[in-house]
Amino acid sequence: MSTDPQTTSGATSQHADVDLHDDGDAGYAKTLKPRHISMIAIGGAIGTGLFLGAGGNLAKAGPSLAISYAVAGVFAFLVVRALGELVLHRPSSGSFVSYAREFLGEKGAYIAGWMYVLNWSTTGMADITAVALYVHYWDAFTSVPQWVLALVALAVVLSINLISVRLFGEMEFWFAIVKVAAIVLFLVVGVVLLATQHPIAGQVPGLHMISDNGGWFPRGVVQMIVVLQSVVFAYAAIEMVGVTAGETAEPAKIVPKAINSITWRILVFYVGSIVMLVLLLPWSSYSASESPFVTVFAKLGVPGIGGIMNAVVLTAAMSSLNSGLYSTGRILRSLAASGSAPAFTGRMSARAVPYGGIFLTAGAALIGVGLNAWLPGEAFEIVVNIASLGVISTWIMIMVCHALFVRRARAGHAERPSYRLGFSPWVELVTIAFLLFVVVEMGVSGGTVGRWTILLIVPITAALTAGWYAIRSRES
Repeated sequence: MSTDPQTTSGATSQHADVDLHDDGDAGYAKTLKPRHISMIAIGGAIGTGLFLGAGGNLAKAGPSLAISYAVAGVFAFLVVRALGELVLHRPSSGSFVSYAREFLGEKGAYIAGWMYVLNWSTTGMADITAVALYVHYWDAFTSVPQWVLALVALAVVLSINLISVRLFGEMEFWFAIVKVAAIVLFLVVGVVLLATQHPIAGQVPGLHMISDNGGWFPRGVVQMIVVLQSVVFAYAAIEMVGVTAGETAEPAKIVPKAINSITWRILVFYVGSIVMLVLLLPWSSYSASESPFVTVFAKLGVPGIGGIMNAVVLTAAMSSLNSGLYSTGRILRSLAASGSAPAFTGRMSARAVPYGGIFLTAGAALIGVGLNAWLPGEAFEIVVNIASLGVISTWIMIMVCHALFVRRARAGHAERPSYRLGFSPWVELVTIAFLLFVVVEMGVSGGTVGRWTILLIVPITAALTAGWYAIRSRES
């Protein structure tokens, strides 16, 4: 499949020995519309990490969580901006895996792809865990085992993904609308409550909720740093806009607009929501077992509103799981096309759905069902930590690929598009340093779960190495 010269912004100026062809891009239907891409970008910026994870993080760090979200949000934007420039260089459903192949060779693509699969497999576990926790909010389901609810959630979203990419786009469009509407509703209600000084559970909201409960750093600055790992996880999927570029007809026009709007989304949806939460109730009112948004609405005492908000955050978790199956299906197909993944993961249905890769990710997510049966109380924290390793490795790979692309352009072997990330390579180096710091911090301050997560790097590395040599030996 040849690359369209009108959308590559300079790809034709590459050296002849640089292969811009990705067999994994063949066969996709260009059915995602601008509204789909725009709302998918929003959906990537609002997920389970905010709707559920923020409760536990507020209990750990208090109001300083807003600062953590702001800092991590800056780096998330830099990563997706770098990816946006690579997308305009050459749109590909393989996204950063395809770019890793171009700038680092097949070994780089192999590592990037399988770490991304690890990310979304464990994120899928987190999502189905969140779904189970949300459904348990309603009395009618409290007697249903958590693992059964997790299994049902996986089956429903898997079915959606297997039908067609257009259905996926429509589902994500409406999922994202529900999430955005919920956040906007929460912020509007919060402003009204602050303006009218309407009490919540007998407490009057306002700035004193922060000053009377230990200030911005009630647990110290260290706790603000400790939660960075799960905050980074909250931004997972923000890079999915790069994957969708391969299934839209006008990526050069659509992708920059979607990425540019991420900045204000981060500011309003994440930082604004956290600040509003701690203005309405003491930070100690929130917990890891319930969405903080549900906590606020339930304490308002309005009949049924807590249940409605719980349904909204349930939608957010389903949306994240939906996105994960979509993106890993495309990434695995790109890997399979070059022999770096099992051949069945490259299979495409008559509806242009890469069902082999989707099934593999769903199968991995089944481990989360078992985890919910074995350790229901710790399941979410465990899989979030592991998923964070995948998120961080993906973001590092994007920044490395971008730096190498800029170096090639400066050498006169490529042309950078007008939409670009500036101050290379310093921006990439600072971003990578921040991400590596988060990994170290996870092991130092993350308790037993954090230390075990870091130790998992050893078997993950061993598995990747063994897989690589197994693939090479099979091909030789």
